Amino acid sequence: MRRAIVLIVWLCCVAYAVGDYFVDFALERGEDLSPPKATTNIADPSLKAPPAPNFPAEDWTLESFDSLKLHAKIFYPAESSNRWAILVHGYGRDGTFAYDYADEYLKRGWNVLVPDLRAAGESQGQFITMGALESRDVFAWSNKILTKQPDAKIILHGVSMGAATVMMTAALAPKNLCAVVEDCGYTSAYDMFAAQLNKIFGLPEYPVMPCANIVCKFKTGVKISDAAPLAVVDKITVPILFIHGDEDGLVPFDMMGKLYDKAVAPKEKFIVAGAGHADCKPKNPAAYFDKVFTFLEGSL
Repeated sequence: MRRAIVLIVWLCCVAYAVGDYFVDFALERGEDLSPPKATTNIADPSLKAPPAPNFPAEDWTLESFDSLKLHAKIFYPAESSNRWAILVHGYGRDGTFAYDYADEYLKRGWNVLVPDLRAAGESQGQFITMGALESRDVFAWSNKILTKQPDAKIILHGVSMGAATVMMTAALAPKNLCAVVEDCGYTSAYDMFAAQLNKIFGLPEYPVMPCANIVCKFKTGVKISDAAPLAVVDKITVPILFIHGDEDGLVPFDMMGKLYDKAVAPKEKFIVAGAGHADCKPKNPAAYFDKVFTFLEGSL
């Protein structure tokens, strides 16, 4: 009996160590405020943030539900408007990587809020939660817009982890939300990471992901599997535009189909042939924004 207990304790310690390593590698921000170490395996490390839009700007802050100080950049168009776009960046990035998207919205007369998600940019936080807690933060940003402009018409536009975040935010039913644009979002962070384990490390899903899921709950308050847009996409009531490249090597292309099929709100899809992960806009910016703004005009 004693040997069995020792073995069980040993196995639990090993399982925790495996999960702890994965969570720190994939989700923990560096002490120098650098993104998680896994960013170099998942995101293009050579990609540079675009320049800031040449429009009036200011900084906003708010306190999250769990007492983190969050930061966002606000840009204003040439003429006043009640149209607001919240543009949400992807994994291992910060708000500056959404500046090229912001520039297009501003040229078309939209106010733009670009948040640094928790544990990114100028926002506080130790761990990324792949949309599970970030969605609550974006919800709070939408409420802040309404304190400034109660008649604001708000849309959410996110890429990759940002896309997962805006879908989960929309499921929370923010006031004055009019539409959602999700670009290459995953069905769940758990499934996305499980698919990458073999590619990056040559490891199977089991036992790594179940261990990481449990440890993530201890460290962040939520599980990796809680970041699951597929579980809530049918709760979204505003129109949704699903965008995906058919050669996405990170978030499998068929994830868009699963999300689209489960969505019950008015919906459209835009597939970009030959586009990899988060490459739909760079592949053909004119076609991308024509589709986005035609969709939005029909949704307001």
